[in-house]
Amino acid sequence: MIPAEAHRRGLAIVALLASAASAGALGACTSEASVAEPEESASPPAAASPPPSAPAAPAAPTPPSHFPALPPVPDNPTTGPGFALGRRLFYDARLSRTGTVSCATCHEQAHAFTIPEALPARGVTKKPLERHAPSLVNLAWADTGLFWDGGSKNLESLALAPITHVDEMGREGDLEAMMRTIAADAAYPAMFEAAFGAESVTIGNVMRGLAQFQRALFSAGSRWDAWTLGQSGPFSADEELGRDVFTRACARCHTPGLFTDAGFHNNGLDASFGDDPEAPRRGRGRVTFSADDVGKYRTPTLRNVAVTAPYMHDGRFATLEAVVAHYRTGMLESASLDPGFVRAGAPPGVTMSDAEARALLSFLDLLTDPALVLDPRYANPFTTSP
Repeated sequence: MIPAEAHRRGLAIVALLASAASAGALGACTSEASVAEPEESASPPAAASPPPSAPAAPAAPTPPSHFPALPPVPDNPTTGPGFALGRRLFYDARLSRTGTVSCATCHEQAHAFTIPEALPARGVTKKPLERHAPSLVNLAWADTGLFWDGGSKNLESLALAPITHVDEMGREGDLEAMMRTIAADAAYPAMFEAAFGAESVTIGNVMRGLAQFQRALFSAGSRWDAWTLGQSGPFSADEELGRDVFTRACARCHTPGLFTDAGFHNNGLDASFGDDPEAPRRGRGRVTFSADDVGKYRTPTLRNVAVTAPYMHDGRFATLEAVVAHYRTGMLESASLDPGFVRAGAPPGVTMSDAEARALLSFLDLLTDPALVLDPRYANPFTTSP
């Protein structure tokens, strides 16, 4: 068994960062708090009735210098006005049918733009969704498809699915009403014009603005980054052992730098996936309809992994200890299982000792970026200044 020291460290990080974000009104928007209330709550969230003017636009963040070159997006380059518009839209609960759910409802800054719930029940119907909300950091480099199954090809199309989903933001067949609400806001017309030119309050530009904000959600302020840049001392012996274990056992899919290969893998979570070709449990296979892709999911980044529990596409693992235990002894065989997990004469998995498993957890703690959850450029503009 792996002791829970590393998990307790992760929980301590969560509590510290969430407390700091709450104290500075930097993390969750008011609509997020309201979503957890019973549906009959009589008080509408503050985000449903934003102030008539937006705060001054912050400059768009620049990509970290030690990251790969940023893929160009010639038809929607990130600008200061576009980033500011997208940030406001991201936190605006009026994008939902009920005026109670924003994008930030399921992607909280305090949790590296995910939430600590396995299957969120924060949408307009309060019904649990079928997948865990993934972190949105460093999506600028995600060029192989978004969502857990790669069903969205780019950030410009990403937001349309949750906005129109009946159980998420509930705007299916109701986009015109949403656009009328946005156009009637005192601040938005000028913000759209600054970002996209005259007569630009359109659904397409809502998607482009949201994409610009999400494309600039950079996370690169961890101890691992400081060590990489020569700005910190050496790792402890345990952390160094963990780095060696990570390089041997994990880096194939969680490539250092972004800590994801942006690929799709079957990591032995299930042995069967049902017969419905469009069922969410089919993973990548429901998008490609290829038998080779059944049960495969997009590799999530391990950046901030200590503060983004629960884990996997359905949030089935509550702790990192459980994740490591799965890879050591819990993997299940299936036709599309990633061949990298096949072991001769043994069940599939990754070989490591108890000491190596503990060290790996220590290394994963190094990937937490405490500045991310306190960065005012990413905070709710309805409750904070840039």
